[in-house]
Amino acid sequence: MSLPPGFLDELRTRLSLTQVVGRKVMWDQRKSNQGKGDMWAPCPFHQEKTASFHVDDRKGFYYCFGCHAKGDAISFVKETENVSFIEAVEILAREAGMTMPARDPRAQEKQNRRTQLAEVMEQAVQFFRLQLNTGAGAAARDYLTRRGLAEPALERWEIGFAPDGWQNLWDHLRGKSVAEDLIMGAGLAKPSTKGGNPYDTFRNRIMFPIRDVRGRCIACGGRAMDPNDNAKYLNSPETDLFDKGRSLYNHGPARTAAGRGQPLIVAEGYMDVIALAEGGFGASVAPLGTAITENQLQLLWRIADEPIIALDGDTAGLRAAMRVIDLALPLLEAGKSLRFALMPEGKDPDDLIRTEGAPAVQAVLDQAIPMVKLLWQRETEGRVFDSPERKAALDKALREKIRLIRDPSIRSHYGQEIKDLRWQLFRPQRGGKKGKWQPRGQWERAKPGAVSTTKASLLASSGEDSQIRMREAVILAATIATPQVVIQFEHEIEKMECRDPDHAALRDVILRHAIDAPEMLQDHIEQILGPEALENLHALRHVAISPCVRRPGDLEAAEMTLAEELAKLSALRGHAAEIAEAREEIAELDDEALTWRVAQAAEERNRASRSENEDKAIFDVADNGARINRDEREAFEAIMAGINFDRKRR
Repeated sequence: MSLPPGFLDELRTRLSLTQVVGRKVMWDQRKSNQGKGDMWAPCPFHQEKTASFHVDDRKGFYYCFGCHAKGDAISFVKETENVSFIEAVEILAREAGMTMPARDPRAQEKQNRRTQLAEVMEQAVQFFRLQLNTGAGAAARDYLTRRGLAEPALERWEIGFAPDGWQNLWDHLRGKSVAEDLIMGAGLAKPSTKGGNPYDTFRNRIMFPIRDVRGRCIACGGRAMDPNDNAKYLNSPETDLFDKGRSLYNHGPARTAAGRGQPLIVAEGYMDVIALAEGGFGASVAPLGTAITENQLQLLWRIADEPIIALDGDTAGLRAAMRVIDLALPLLEAGKSLRFALMPEGKDPDDLIRTEGAPAVQAVLDQAIPMVKLLWQRETEGRVFDSPERKAALDKALREKIRLIRDPSIRSHYGQEIKDLRWQLFRPQRGGKKGKWQPRGQWERAKPGAVSTTKASLLASSGEDSQIRMREAVILAATIATPQVVIQFEHEIEKMECRDPDHAALRDVILRHAIDAPEMLQDHIEQILGPEALENLHALRHVAISPCVRRPGDLEAAEMTLAEELAKLSALRGHAAEIAEAREEIAELDDEALTWRVAQAAEERNRASRSENEDKAIFDVADNGARINRDEREAFEAIMAGINFDRKRR
C-alpha cells in the first residue's frame, strides 16, 4: 500500500516518541531530561544494564550507543512488535486518532501538489516583503515603527505588506507563470462572483508568514491598515497545506527555545508573540485566529509539560482562559497541565513589554496560577454564597467539572484542592493564635498550650465562663472519640465560638476532616496541632470521665452527649448574653420586661443544668456537669463498698 508522504509527516507530528518508546523501556531518571525531550534507558534491542539507548523526542529519533539501533516511532514499533511497516503505521495511526488513507494511486501527485503550493507561498512571502519597502508600504512601516519593531526584527519575522488593490499579488504570480489553480489552492486569491478574474485574499494589510514546524510557509496572516475594515486580523483559508486547528504561529523556533529551558508561553496574536520573542521570551506561540483546539493543546504539551497561557487583561481574555479550562480538563495527564498568567487590566503582552519592559512580563509569568485556581475563580468570583442552596449549586458545578478529568489520580487531587479552597471560603479564620489558615491549605502547628494541671483548674474555678469551656471540651472530646457523629451536629459545632483558642483550633480541624476521613481524624489533629493537643484535652478530669470518651465509637452515647451538652451550652450562652445586655440597659431603663427576660434566661439555664432530657433515666449528672451512666455508677459504688469492707476486716 502506498502512503502519501504528508500522512506520515502528520503522524510523526502528532505522536510523542517518548510515549511510544516508554511502553517498552524504563527511563533512567537521573540521566534523562523530560523537559527537553532528552531521554535515556537500557536498550530494548540488546541486553545491558547501563542506559545507552537515547531518545530525542523533539527530533523524533532514537539511537543506541551500544548496538547502534536507530530509527523513528514507526521503525521502533516495527522492530519491537515484529510487524510490517504498514502494520506499524496502522498501530500508531490508531493511537494518534488518524484514519488510515484509502489506497490512492495518486498519492504522489497529491504530495507533489503540496510541494508546489508551498513554493507558491514562498513567492508570495517575497512579494509582500518587497512591497513593505515601497511607497505604498509607508503607512505600514510607520505603524510597525510605533509598535517598536526595527528593521532587524522585520527581517527576522519576514513581515511584509499586501498593497491595496484587487489583483496585485495575482498579477505578480501570473507574471511568474504560476498556475491559477495553485494560486487559488494556496488560499492567496478568491474567485470573482462577477465573472472576472480572481481577486487577492489580502489587501491593504501588514502580512505575517505562518510556518509549520519544518519551516515551510503554509499560510499568511494579515493585519488590516484600515480601521474600518470588518476583519482586523485575517488568516489564509484552510488549504491542503494549512489546517489552522493543528498549527501554531512560531511553532518551530518556540520548540527550539523551549528545549533550551525557556518557558513556553501561549499568547493571543502575532504581535504578542513577536514582542515576547524580541523581549527574550523566545518560546512563545499563538493559535491562529481561533480559540485553542484540542490538537493545539497536544502540540503544546509535546513542547513543554506546563505551558503558560498569557492572555489579555480584559473580559475577553478571561473568557478565553475559561474556554481553555473546559477543553483541557478531559485531556490532563500526570505531569501535563497549564498555568495562566493574566496581564494587567487593559493590557496585552505586547503593551506590557513595550511600556514596562521584560521584567514586568517576567513578574506576571512568575505569578501564573494553576488551572484549578482559575477554575475556582470562575465558579465563585462575584457571587454570594449566603444560603445552603447557593452552596449546593457551587458544589454541583465543581463536581461536574472535576468529573471531566479522566485520570483518576489527577481527579482526586483536583477534588482535594477544591475542598481546601471551599474550606477557606466557607470557614474563614475565627480568631485565636491557633488554627490560622495558610494559603496552601495547611495549618500552623499549634504552639504547646498550658499543661494539663493548669487546665484541670477549670474544675476548681467558678462562673459561667468556666462552665462554657468545660462543655466545649466535652463536645470536642466526644466528636474525636466518635467522629461519625459530626455529620449530624456539624451546624451546631460550627456555631461554637470556643472561648479557648485551643478549642477553636480543635473544632476547625474536626469540622474539616471528621466527615471525609473519620478514621484519620486523630492523625490529622496530631499532624496539624501536635500530639499535645489531644493530651491536654484528655487530661481534663471532666473529659476523662465522660462515658462517650471512655467508649469510643459508641454512636448512641456520642449523640446523647452532644445533644445534651450543646443544649446546655446554648442555655449558658443565652443567659450570659441576657446578663450582659441587661447590664447595659439597667442604668437607663427600669422596665419589668427586662427583669422578666433575665428570669427566663436564668430558668432556661437551670433547666439545662438539671438535665431535664429524655435520657435522665439512664444518666446522672455529676457536680462538674458531666453525665455518668447510672448503672456504671452503681457498679462502681458496689466495688468501692467491697474494698472498704475488706479494709475494715483487716
